[in-house]
Parts: sequence; structure tokens; C-alpha cells
Amino acid sequence: MSALWTACLQHLEKTVSAQEFNTWVRPLQVHEELGTLLLLAPNRFVLDRVKAHFLEHIENSLNKLNNGDKTQVLLQVGSRKKILDKTLSNTKKVASGRGGKGKNAKVLPLRSSAKTSGFFNHSPSNHGRAHIVNSPLNAKFTFNNFITGQCNQLAHAAALQAAENCDFNPLFIYGGVGLGKTHLMQAVGHALGQLQPNSRVVYLHSERFVSEMVKAIQNKVIDDFKDYYRSVDVLLLDDIQFLAGKVRSQEEFFHTFNTLIEGHQQVVITSDRVPGAINGLEERLKSRLGSGLTVSVDPPPLNTRMDILRNKAAQSAVRLPDDVAWFIADNIESNVRELEGALHRLLASARFLHQDITLDFSQQALKDLIVTQLRVCTINDIQQVVAEYYKISVEEMMSKRRHRYIVRPRQMAISLAKELTQQSLASIGNAFGGRDRTTIMHSCKTINSLKTKDQELRQDYQNLSKVLQH
Repeated sequence: MSALWTACLQHLEKTVSAQEFNTWVRPLQVHEELGTLLLLAPNRFVLDRVKAHFLEHIENSLNKLNNGDKTQVLLQVGSRKKILDKTLSNTKKVASGRGGKGKNAKVLPLRSSAKTSGFFNHSPSNHGRAHIVNSPLNAKFTFNNFITGQCNQLAHAAALQAAENCDFNPLFIYGGVGLGKTHLMQAVGHALGQLQPNSRVVYLHSERFVSEMVKAIQNKVIDDFKDYYRSVDVLLLDDIQFLAGKVRSQEEFFHTFNTLIEGHQQVVITSDRVPGAINGLEERLKSRLGSGLTVSVDPPPLNTRMDILRNKAAQSAVRLPDDVAWFIADNIESNVRELEGALHRLLASARFLHQDITLDFSQQALKDLIVTQLRVCTINDIQQVVAEYYKISVEEMMSKRRHRYIVRPRQMAISLAKELTQQSLASIGNAFGGRDRTTIMHSCKTINSLKTKDQELRQDYQNLSKVLQH
């Protein structure tokens, strides 16, 4: 067996790159158990990589070198030393009659008891689909279930491209809450499962990345953490804005990101805003995030909202009448998630009450969800919502500081206060730290001007306005 493995190594060294061979194949140790070749990987990261990319090649090489006789190969985490030590220990126990088995107890083949760090949620590779690890993908978040419209056509096309090759890397998708960013991101993962079954895909939320890194530091396995995330084929990271202010996590992600990009491994990232507008991110990280393709997902117009409702209803084997689709879509404009919530409520009500889905029934079933007139909001409401949206404090907004990351949210809040309340300019000025009428007018004029030229700011204004009115 040892001679066979040595010959296999010599063959593999000629057929794979030197870097891949030294990184993934050379660390393997070999151990023979009852005619089976047991390949021992030093950790779970090497094991997953070998299983996904080299195991089939190894088995073919061994069979060829063994004159066509099939060699049984097992792959697990461990080392020869630990297996031999445990074998020796068990043999001594059997010989001395300990362990409750008696002196004639049979010594069974042993498996390594070596433990991995344990903080990663690994799942085994499945034949015919990508190796999905960490948070599982939502089975419904595929390209087939994504409704396109003018609001998301570019993002949809970019995601399709990302599933095929790395022409634009990273792909950065931004937009408001519940508009389909995560759906598109996970659709890339699903598509890769069909196009490249052996691809190793990692999907996780940025908060999960932070928590795993902290555990890795605590458990003194940070090198394993780095190797793991830098060896994937595709990284799908959701809501990167949650890395804001976390300096150590940003540093580790920056280096991981660079390694993946340089290795032509696809990276897809989502956020609620463009990289440059994420306060609390290092400038070098903002620059790198914006180096690929940045696309937006905007709130869907009425016709797209109706298409979404019909599609979701069809998935539940229900035909939604046009007047009902229009009623829901016309009254719920904020995001797709709320549209789905209203539809689920309607379908459940119809099923439980054994009613047909008519316009009258829908109006009654959704009366506490549908808001048919503007919500009355106060200046305090506006200040709280805008401050939370831009990740600043209300105190900063009210202050005299003139940093751009504070001035623009302040002007946004002032403009919204003028549009959504009946307060006078003087009252608004008093509510914003005693600012005079001229300052209030200047803020409103600035925002109105920027809305015609700056797509990102216009989207922010629309998102905030909808949140405040519903």
C-alpha cells in the first residue's frame, strides 16, 4: 500500500499544479486498514478540498497503478501517529482483559479520534450539486423564481453572469430591505450547483463571519479559519454593512477578500447601500468592494409587484384574480417581503375560512395590513428613522458638526420633515437644534436638487419616505 501511494503521489505531482499539490495533496498521510487505503488529512479544510477536487483523481490513479484492481479509499481527519497510539492502547487493554471485553475480544479497525476546531458548520458534499456549507441556501431562492423588471434587470443579469464566470468580481448588490438581494445572491449558489457540481460554495451573514472569527481566536485556531475561507470557490456574504466599526473583522475579511479575488474565486456581497456610503468601513475595504461590478435593486413598480404576487400565488397552486393582485400591489409599495406577507395572510385566511379569494374578501382579510392613507408621523419619528438608516445617533444629527456623513442625513431628515409634516419652517428649525429658517430652506433645496442627479440618494429618500408613511 505504501509503495502504491508513493507511485500515486509521483503521478499526481505531474498532473496538478505545484501549489495545489503542496497545499492539498502532500499533507495527506496514508494508513492501511484491512486492505483499505486510509488517507488522513491534517484538518477538515484539507479534507473538504481533497474530497471535492482530488479524491476521484486519486482513486483513478490508484486503480491504474494497481493494474485495474479497484483500491478502496477512505478519507478522514487524523494522523498515523494517533491511530497507531490508539491501536496500541486498545491492544494492551484487550491483552490485559480490561474494557469489559475479555482477553479474547476482537480488535476492530480504528478510526481517528482527532477533533477539528468545531466552530464551522460543515456539510458533506452531495453528488450533482455544489458543496454548500455554513447557512443553507433557501430552496426557493433560484433564478427561476425571481421576477425581473426594470427595477432589478441589471442586478439579475449580473448575478447570472457571476454564476458562469468571474468577469466582474466582486459582484456587489445593494438596495433597501426586502427587495431581493439575498434571493439573487443565493440564486448564484444554486446555479453553480448545476453548472459546476464540485464547486465549494460558502453562504453566510456578515455577523456569522464575525462570530466565527471570534471563536477561532478564542480556540486558537485562527489559521484554520483563514485557510477555510480562503480556499472556497465562491463566497456569498450577506449584509456587509454589519462589519462597520469592527476593525479586526474588517482586517481579516480584507485579506480573505484579496486572496479570493487574486485566485479568481467568485465573491458576491450584499448591502443596504453602495460601498462608499457604508460608514465605519475602512477606506481600503470600500475601495476593494467597489472594484468589481456594483448594481442596485430598486423598489418594484406596480406591474412588477403584481407579477411577483401572481408568481408567489402560482407556487402555492392558487390563481390570484387580477383585481386582488392590483389591490394588494397598489397598497403595499415598500418591499417584496411585505407583499409576500400579505399574500400568505390572504391565502391562509381563505383556506381556514373556506372562502373564495375575491376582492371583497381580500379587503376584509387584509384590512389591518393595508394602509390606504399616509401615516401621520412626527419630526421625532423622522429623526429616529433617518438616524438608524444612516447608522448615526440622533445626537450627532442634532449637533453642529459638519462632517459629510452627518450633514447629508441631517438634510435628508429636514427635507422629509417638510414634506411629511404640517410643521412650519421655524418649527422644523427648532426641532433640529435651533437652526434658522434659511438653513432649513437650504437643506430642502439641496436634497431636491440631489434627487434629480444622484440615484443612490433618490433611492434612500424613497425608502425612508415609504418606511415613515407605512
